[in-house]
Amino acid sequence: MYNGLFDLPWWGYVLVALALTHVTIVSVTVFLHRHQAHRALELHALPSHFFRFWLWLTTGMVTKEWAAIHRKHHAKCETAEDPHSPQTRGLHKVLWEGAELYRAEAKNVETLQRYGHGTPDDWLERKVYRHSILGVAIMLVIDLVAFGPLGLTIWAVQMAWIPFWAAGVVNGVGHFWGYRNYDCDDASRNLVPWGILIGGEELHNNHHSFATSAKLSAKWYEFDIGWMYIRLLELLGLAKVKKTIPRPRFGEVKPVPDLDTLQAIVTHRYDVMTRYVRSLREVFVDEARRLGEVHGLELSARRLRRWVLGGELRGLDDTQRRRLEQAVEGSPALRTVAAMRDELAALWSRSNASREQLLAQLQDWVARAERSGIRPLQEFSLRLRSYAA
Repeated sequence: MYNGLFDLPWWGYVLVALALTHVTIVSVTVFLHRHQAHRALELHALPSHFFRFWLWLTTGMVTKEWAAIHRKHHAKCETAEDPHSPQTRGLHKVLWEGAELYRAEAKNVETLQRYGHGTPDDWLERKVYRHSILGVAIMLVIDLVAFGPLGLTIWAVQMAWIPFWAAGVVNGVGHFWGYRNYDCDDASRNLVPWGILIGGEELHNNHHSFATSAKLSAKWYEFDIGWMYIRLLELLGLAKVKKTIPRPRFGEVKPVPDLDTLQAIVTHRYDVMTRYVRSLREVFVDEARRLGEVHGLELSARRLRRWVLGGELRGLDDTQRRRLEQAVEGSPALRTVAAMRDELAALWSRSNASREQLLAQLQDWVARAERSGIRPLQEFSLRLRSYAA
């Protein structure tokens, strides 16, 4: 019986499968995601062509389709137009049918025309790589020749790797469970601090907060293996990083915010919002206790905070929601911190306002925070006035 060109022990085949799928993951995260979809780095033609060829063999994905669908996901995140949001389609649907959602959106001509700009359009892309079945069929033949009948199993693992881990786990679980470093507008989560199996894509909240960053890790304990490969390519002169997550700087507390303060706050808006939410922990602990005593609502401070500041109602029935809405409406402290969160976010979302108008709004926000009588809010206003450009 033909056993292939390579006769390996059982663990050798496991290592081969893991190595081959890892190359695919690196191709997706470095080439498709960070380079093509977000232009976070420039890639030399040599790795670009290799990544395109490898993805054709192992996934059959078309660069324009992948980039367009991902860009639309960011533009329409967590809305009905999002191609794969578990918040609108359900976690089960995205986790187990993520690849089907991708294929359905790839047929949307409007999506490709609007979001697919700047992707490869050369002879290879038009004449070769668009034939996805041909690529994966060639990979099947290569696996069978190299590993014999076990090559079919290795090929099946290769074909399932991206649909499950990327289309399912990252797009599904990454918008449902996990921890958040940044209080961005969508439901993105970091799954684990060590992004190895999915090339760093597990750090999904970091990515959604700073989509054009070539580096997905933000904390000292987070590891982005995709970034390691990018740095190696950069050392070899085969890549050039354009952007990474900006780190905030702090100076002396200014008596009154000025234009430099405003610029620093807008630049580091996700850091600002995250610090704002975390600074209010004491408020939500006190209010959660009061709601339990007065209204009989058994809510943790964290859950109350998620509802008031994020509108997250998951796990509450209609009766609980109505009672909670009424209870919050009767809480001056909760109404204040929620309203001021929205006003703070408006500083970087109002495109028609001049810098002078935005500065006046910031100065008014700080003055009202200091007059609020809410100690955590007053302390946060000091931090806000120390952001430096």
